[in-house]
Amino acid sequence: MTGPRAEAVANDPLEGLAGALFRDMGVDGVYARTALYESVIDQLGGFISSQRDPQAEVLRFPPVMSRKQLEKSGYLDSFPNLLGCVCALHGSESQIRTAAERHSNGGDWTTSLAASDLVLSPAACYPVYPLVAARGAVPVGGLWFDIAADCFRREPSRSLDRLQSFRMREFVRIGSPGEIREFREGWMTRAQQLADELALPYTLEVASDPFFGRVGQMMAVSQVQQSLKFELLIPYYTGASPTACMSFNYHRDHFGHVWGLHDERDELSHTSCVAFGMDRLAVALFAHHGLDLARWPATARRALAL
Repeated sequence: MTGPRAEAVANDPLEGLAGALFRDMGVDGVYARTALYESVIDQLGGFISSQRDPQAEVLRFPPVMSRKQLEKSGYLDSFPNLLGCVCALHGSESQIRTAAERHSNGGDWTTSLAASDLVLSPAACYPVYPLVAARGAVPVGGLWFDIAADCFRREPSRSLDRLQSFRMREFVRIGSPGEIREFREGWMTRAQQLADELALPYTLEVASDPFFGRVGQMMAVSQVQQSLKFELLIPYYTGASPTACMSFNYHRDHFGHVWGLHDERDELSHTSCVAFGMDRLAVALFAHHGLDLARWPATARRALAL
């Protein structure tokens, strides 16, 4: 590899980690993961599990979800540029065979693809709200969930802090406005303690989601003004722009309205989620502590049971 791209890679302080943690799969931001990397992911998962509320229901979602459910949730209004739709060849055996043979003849078989009823999950929490709605009224006192999923967002990059395919862990709370605020504020304090245990530098700042387009810019301003989103930011190296590794989101009654989430008093439920970027946290640990786990800070080794 030569030219500007090669120079950018050579100047990346994280490039020395990539060979030990990932294997290239031919697409930026999509990597095979080594045993060393996965060992830390596993221990990090256990560390986060130890913070789970005992009342939480544990759910693990697949990397795909209902297209109709995501459309209903409003994702296309906010982030259409990030969404990946699962497409497939449809039709008779003859039609599918003709499309496949087009590739053998040097043509483009993908012109025959059509959207299926699935999309790649852009965040772990989206499937949980219709699931709860199907159960009926939210019980007094609300609900807690510990959820996880392999997620996808269409933003190709060689940067190790911006993968297209990544793992997200979330603690979700559904309840009254007061219960939701207590949950999120408590986690904003608690998450800083976890970062301290992992011996990672951080700041906690109000933030906005990467809403799409000009209208999205106004949505981002409103989100910041209402302090609906905070992020725990970790710089991967001295002088680096910090990376959002955890987020603390208050959706207000958005999902309550969309899915008809009401409690037993028929009051509209509010929702919040605390999201852990598993891959971003793992890369941050390696970036700050190195590749030799035995030499990591004692607090991090203890937290991760290394």
